Amino acid sequence: MSKEIITNNAPLLEVKDLKQYFPIKTGLFQKTPLKAVDGVSFSINPGETLGLVGESGCGKTTVGRSILRLYNPTGGEVFFKGEKVDAKSIGHMRKEMQMVFQDPYSSLNPRMTVEDIIGEPLDVHKLYQNKKERREKILDLMELVGLNAEHATRYAHEFSGGQRQRIGIARALATNPKFIVCDEAVSALDVSIQAQVVNMFEELQEKLGVAYLFIAHDLLVVHHISDRIAVMYLGRVVEIADADELNNNPVHPYTQSLLSAVPYPDPIKAKQRQRIVLEGDVPSPLHMPEGCAFRTRCRYATERCAKECPSLTDRGNGHQVACWNK
Repeated sequence: MSKEIITNNAPLLEVKDLKQYFPIKTGLFQKTPLKAVDGVSFSINPGETLGLVGESGCGKTTVGRSILRLYNPTGGEVFFKGEKVDAKSIGHMRKEMQMVFQDPYSSLNPRMTVEDIIGEPLDVHKLYQNKKERREKILDLMELVGLNAEHATRYAHEFSGGQRQRIGIARALATNPKFIVCDEAVSALDVSIQAQVVNMFEELQEKLGVAYLFIAHDLLVVHHISDRIAVMYLGRVVEIADADELNNNPVHPYTQSLLSAVPYPDPIKAKQRQRIVLEGDVPSPLHMPEGCAFRTRCRYATERCAKECPSLTDRGNGHQVACWNK
């Protein structure tokens, strides 16, 4: 994906050592912290898309929700446009930081019409002078995401999954945000509809200059839409690089395994690709192994991996990897 990204100024969003622990009752009087996110750091520039991938349960969604303070982070800092995001500042930042949720049905109020769903952010932030202006803004947003004016008086259950997601996207765009967390925004849709929605995200980015944190499982979709990709495993980022660089030159064993499982359209090249199958199960976040969390499934694991947890180190061209043996 080629587009102009503003990199000469400060990042739009900075995440520094973000942690999100959830206390889980493990005994009559005992609670153990579940480390859903354990020291995640990255930045996103204006107009950029950062893809966030990993297995289910690795903490991707928790990262997005913690950034927007839908969860109160256990530790770390988040900065938006240079200002720290905390309980006091999130109120006025909410207008510029929005989220598109995974399930386009459960995230929409079944008792509200499309007009009221999209208009709710306008009401909350008082972004219109009169009812006529409100109506015009709602219709403009609907047109922007490919919905017709006649849909305004309908309810969520009257639409297909793709149309519902378009309603959710229109709602997120209502406040003219600079940053949107797309939490598995296409995973619940059919493949053909996925392509339409992903292309729409790209068109909206080109028109509005919005930045995305694009959370997904499908590496093909993530590679298509992202400028950079971060790979998560058990609450930590293990590799982050330019999308093409990561796809062509994965360094971390976990990233190599993920990419080897991606279906390849060319049957000849597909046969030439070596499938890397990971052995064992993902460790429980309640009982994390010492050292590198991936070592229990890694074919390159050494004694050092069992003692020390690697941090992200730059291997050149912004390609960062958390691995002792790579």
